[in-house]
Amino acid sequence: MCGIVGYVGSERCSDILVDGLRRLEYRGYDSAGTAIMEGGETHILRSQGKLSNLSVLIDEQKPQGTVGIGHTRWATHGRPSEQNAHPHKYGNVAVVHNGIIENHAALRAELEASGHTFSSETDTEIVAHLIDDAFKETKDSLESVRQALCRLEGAYAISVLLDGVPDQIICARQDAPLILGVGENENYIASDVPAILNRTRDMIFLEEGDIAVVRAEGIAISTLDGKSVERKPQKIMWDAMMAEKGGHKHFMLKEIFEQPRAVTDTIRDRVSPTTGDAFIDDFDVDMETLRRVVIVACGTSYHAALVGKFLIESMARIPVEVDLGSEFRYRDPLINKHDLLVGVSQSGETADTLAALREGRGKGARVLSICNVVGSTIPRESDGVLYTHAGPEIGVASTKAFTTQLAALTLLGIHLGRRTGALTEPKAKELINDLLALPEQMKEVLDHSATVDVIARRYANARDFLYLGRGMNYPIALEGALKLKEISYIHAEGYPAGEMKHGPIALIDENLPVVVLAPRGSGYEKIINNLAEVRAREGKVIAIASRGDNEIGNKVDDVIQIPDVRTELQPLLTVLPLQMLAYRIADIRGTDVDQPRNLAKSVTVE
Repeated sequence: MCGIVGYVGSERCSDILVDGLRRLEYRGYDSAGTAIMEGGETHILRSQGKLSNLSVLIDEQKPQGTVGIGHTRWATHGRPSEQNAHPHKYGNVAVVHNGIIENHAALRAELEASGHTFSSETDTEIVAHLIDDAFKETKDSLESVRQALCRLEGAYAISVLLDGVPDQIICARQDAPLILGVGENENYIASDVPAILNRTRDMIFLEEGDIAVVRAEGIAISTLDGKSVERKPQKIMWDAMMAEKGGHKHFMLKEIFEQPRAVTDTIRDRVSPTTGDAFIDDFDVDMETLRRVVIVACGTSYHAALVGKFLIESMARIPVEVDLGSEFRYRDPLINKHDLLVGVSQSGETADTLAALREGRGKGARVLSICNVVGSTIPRESDGVLYTHAGPEIGVASTKAFTTQLAALTLLGIHLGRRTGALTEPKAKELINDLLALPEQMKEVLDHSATVDVIARRYANARDFLYLGRGMNYPIALEGALKLKEISYIHAEGYPAGEMKHGPIALIDENLPVVVLAPRGSGYEKIINNLAEVRAREGKVIAIASRGDNEIGNKVDDVIQIPDVRTELQPLLTVLPLQMLAYRIADIRGTDVDQPRNLAKSVTVE
């Protein structure tokens, strides 16, 4: 969603703010702005469109202040415009905000009835009005913010500047992420780690209901009811260079090629080839009482969760349900203390997944999270966490986060399977050894992707694509279609291959490329029959097949080969050509690969 950056220190802050916002461009935005304190008064600069427009204004105005806040907005309330861009200022108060104020209409009506006039259509401007009213009464900046926040319903991460209080920023969070960066005689505010990672690695992750007063000399954190609290900084081990393109044309391409390393880092030190076991950091499950695993996730993470269902059920022989986080809590789910609830989220801030975990935990389930961002909200509210080690993922269309989630779910399957006894020690050892060898096979697939380039040029102008898969490769068909939709804007659908005759077959003609996941293994003969049905209707078949399958080339239009691996590990290979295909087609079509239209990296509001 939207991006927030703040700085308090001795340096001219405008460049720091714009640089931080640029590092958050992947989150998606339609306007940008800054509020910078000069001479005890905040000065607002805002523009619609790209950050380059804001940079022009800053170059013209040359603000010299050393305290400021910046924001990139992704429209929720109010159309994209300079008028609706953040920061918003009313009276003595300038504010930026991520989230949604659910009672904004009632508060706006109340304020207008008392004589307030508004200059924007946003819910955010209401916050500035409320704080300004309170400040006139209390003359206390922190108390004014606290009083205003107590009137809000919904999600917010805010940062506030007040005229006449030139040495501080006040910020707060509720159901939306906000991070403080700790420096020497300077401190930072950000909605996501990459924004300030080049300035500091010491981060404080604010918790629900926290309010912080950020000054150059220190940070003071309290709760909504005024109680002082201490939040220890955490050292972020990501290298700032990991968030740079490293010579690649796009972040997404860089991240695709980082996947072998990311999977290696995720499984390293968590498996024992000698004992045939996998370990989850400081977390174990009471197998005597466990009856079911429920996995909740959204978007690409949901596709990983679907693969996780196959993995856990086959390895541990425990029933697994998979739910969309956005649907889970609204159906009064039947979940209790005998269930393990697993939340999968790259950012650890996905609003729907977080709400689902809270719902399940409230009903007594134990909660394990699979997450990429240390210290984010979902891990903090879980009983245990299995961190992936993808590093920062800047491209909006997830790639390495997805494959590391698959690796983590494989570890969970082995862990549970060994404890139920369904996965024997010899089989577990074989699986672990194959898993350890997989990153090199992933690298091999990526290093030999010239065939994908040829296919991308052939089908870049197609209007529609169909993706088919069976078993564990059915969710990969969904993921391949999603990647193509996200970044190339070509309509694409993923289906279980066995469902083709229940509707999608009506779409097949000579203009429809059909991507079929056909590695050798269970269901191979069935998928070959599906290929024949597509070809009989003149559809163009692109097959992902196992190396050594010398017959399939005679049955399809194009074939991309991958190493022949065991069924449980196939998704980690079959997804790679689909990511590359989506990327190459999007690049040929000239779309904004890293920041596709209408999408945000982390969906932190409903």
